Amino acid sequence: MSEAPVDASGASAAPKGFFARLKAGLSRGASSLARDLQVLVRGRRIDASLFEDLEARLLAADVGIEATTAILDSLTARVARRELDDAEALLSALREELSQILLPCQQPLQINPSARPFVILVVGVNGSGKTTSIGKLAQRYVQEGKKVTLVAGDTFRAAAVEQLHIWAQRTNSQFRGQATGSDPAAVVFDALKSAQQDGTDVLIADTAGRLQNQAHLMEELKKVKRVLQRVDPAAPHEVLQILDANQGQNALVQAEQFHAALGLTGLAITKLDGSARGGIVVAIARRLKLPIRFVGLGETAEDFGEFDALSFASGLVGEVPTTGSAP
Repeated sequence: MSEAPVDASGASAAPKGFFARLKAGLSRGASSLARDLQVLVRGRRIDASLFEDLEARLLAADVGIEATTAILDSLTARVARRELDDAEALLSALREELSQILLPCQQPLQINPSARPFVILVVGVNGSGKTTSIGKLAQRYVQEGKKVTLVAGDTFRAAAVEQLHIWAQRTNSQFRGQATGSDPAAVVFDALKSAQQDGTDVLIADTAGRLQNQAHLMEELKKVKRVLQRVDPAAPHEVLQILDANQGQNALVQAEQFHAALGLTGLAITKLDGSARGGIVVAIARRLKLPIRFVGLGETAEDFGEFDALSFASGLVGEVPTTGSAP
């Protein structure tokens, strides 16, 4: 695949296109919070009725009770201080409140070159987009000139091994896997030992999709983590959970329980391409305060980028209207 275009300053121009698609994705479809908010404030004064309607919109968008309450309390205080004098100003303030919640979670994943290989253990439930996200990560790091190895730690599904092998071929990555039904911990152990010998820079290990309430399966993931640490006490250097934004509040439950079991170090939130409401990202940020490394919009590698809090908040709220307010 061709290199990303650069602007006159030499910086990559790709992120701008990604952020534009992110905003468009969040504003698209019948479930768009941004569209709801534009309609909500048109011609309205700031009053109790407007706050009730705003609360309903935020809850419907999966922002959650905890985050919604905190946001509305702050906005109410600003109105009381006469900082906001019309509904459009309220919408601008809402975008600021969302940004303040999200900004602490804007922490890109940094590959430590002294950790060779840098081990990323990827976890998540079935259907969250784990294998596809691994492929997109591989492409990102290969394009940066790194040697990448993909490990098929999901040994329960033959299709998972095959899909990861295809991504390895597509991205010019190394591939390590064993027969279906093999012990996942043994697979990642052998792969890490080999990667230490062959000069791999980044090792990305897939795992079987877990339902977070299946304790024995979560214990197996803990075993995978322990086995990696026998080879390298610092591994895995990143425990990255892939979350499907369409899961709404259930995605928050998944993140809480995976974090309790494994000690997550980062999140990637996928499928923010028009069907998801997007507010769940705010709920997760408010509750867990974990780094949000990446967000995904679709199936291609270009639809996967680093999380940008201000762009995301802007996409959720949309453009603040400048006309049509009440006198």
